[in-house]
Amino acid sequence: MTAQSTKPQEDLRGYRNALGAFATGVAVVTAQVGGELLGMTVNSFASVSLDPPLVLWSIGDRASNFESFCRAERYAIHILASHQRPLSDQFAQSSGDKYAGQEWAPDDHGVPRLPGCLARFQCRLFEVYPGGDHRIIVGEVTAFEALEGEPLMFVQGQYREMASRLAS
Repeated sequence: MTAQSTKPQEDLRGYRNALGAFATGVAVVTAQVGGELLGMTVNSFASVSLDPPLVLWSIGDRASNFESFCRAERYAIHILASHQRPLSDQFAQSSGDKYAGQEWAPDDHGVPRLPGCLARFQCRLFEVYPGGDHRIIVGEVTAFEALEGEPLMFVQGQYREMASRLAS
C-alpha cells in the first residue's frame, strides 16, 4: 500500500481521518468545581509516568467547561467498559445535564465517581500545558480501581468491539 504525503493544513478532514486510524479506549472525566458538576467523554487519555504516577488527557479550548476543567484541583478518569456506550454518549453532549439519570457517588473530595467502569483513576492536578487548540492536563494518580472486562473502543469515528483477545 502506497500513500501520498499531504500536509495537515491542506487536508484537515483527511488528517482527522488518518488520526482516527489509531484505536483508543473511551474515558469519562468527572470533577466538581465550586459546586458545579463537570463531566466529558475523552479518548485522549494516556499514561505518562509510573514514578510519580502521572496520567494525561486533553481538552479543547472551545469545550463548554474548558475553564472549569483547567482549574479543577481534583478529578477522576473512568475507563469505560464495552457496555457503557450510552454513558459515553451522554457525557459527550456539549450541553445539558450530563448526570441526569446517572448513578454516581462523590469521593472524599466531592469528585463524582461513576460505577461499572473498567478502571478509575482519582487524580490531583499536576500541570496544565498548552497544546495548540487544546490544553494537556496532567494529573497525579492518588488512587485507582480496576475491574475485569472488555473496553469500549473508538476507531475511525465509530465505537467498536474487540474481535478477540490475543493470547499471551
